[in-house]
Amino acid sequence: MWAITLDRDGAAPAARDDVARPSPGPDEVLVRVRASSVNAFDRKAAAGMMRGSMDYRYPVVLGKDFAGEVEAIGGTSPFRVGEAVFGVLMRPYLGEGTWAEYVTVGGADGITRVPDGVELSTAGVLGLAGVTALDALDALAVRPDDTVLVAGATGGVGALAVQYARLAGARVVATARPGPATDFVRDLGAAEVVDYTGDLTGQVRALAPDGVPAVVHLAGDGAPLAGLLAAGGRLASTIGFGPDQHPAAVSIFGRPERRTLDRLADDVLAGRVRVPVDRRYDLDEVPRALTEFSGALGKLAVSMP
Repeated sequence: MWAITLDRDGAAPAARDDVARPSPGPDEVLVRVRASSVNAFDRKAAAGMMRGSMDYRYPVVLGKDFAGEVEAIGGTSPFRVGEAVFGVLMRPYLGEGTWAEYVTVGGADGITRVPDGVELSTAGVLGLAGVTALDALDALAVRPDDTVLVAGATGGVGALAVQYARLAGARVVATARPGPATDFVRDLGAAEVVDYTGDLTGQVRALAPDGVPAVVHLAGDGAPLAGLLAAGGRLASTIGFGPDQHPAAVSIFGRPERRTLDRLADDVLAGRVRVPVDRRYDLDEVPRALTEFSGALGKLAVSMP
């Protein structure tokens, strides 16, 4: 099958057409992948930045998000052959990823059905970004009329965090460069936009003199953002800024529980949230997509052959 792999330490990711097709084990399903996406995690894994925290089992097939159809079932499963599914691959190591024509998926979480009315191309970009955004906002316990600062609002997680904070009734302050990026986050529901290339602290203090009760930390230095918290405020970080750095901070690792994936799919189907896609790539173009990840407004989508 075709896949994007790392073949050894220090190798660049590349497309191959001779990767062995996996077979589902007990309690696993084999998914014919139709769509995926590029996440910050994928970029780090491709660059070898996960060594030391995860085992690289070469050749490593990269990729976390998937959407497609169940091709085969290895044992007992709540899914049926031919059923449309999506989710996030859950493994404690890097090996058989989703940037491939087929992937095996097992366990109670990480996979759920795609509801009628949601395209596989949309489901394929939804999983990891969506669960990370929801987990961050759940950790912050955002309430109506809270002011939520979203740092890194233009990326895939940020675009969904802005929308979900707005749905919770919050006033969203988003960071973005002037121009198209500012227009992008305003269109998603940001009430205010601050330029992170300027005096970020001064701009936020002008909008919230007593500080903000909640910060979603997806980009930039966490310490200045923590300094903008109001008394009793909290900061949720996806990039390693946690309680060791500040007592009000919590580290977020997106957990693709089935109920969370179902909520995301239902919200997309109902039109409550949308997943903006900046660019789309064929599978063999993924190495180029990795170099174009920074600065994207929303998600980078991947289509399978």
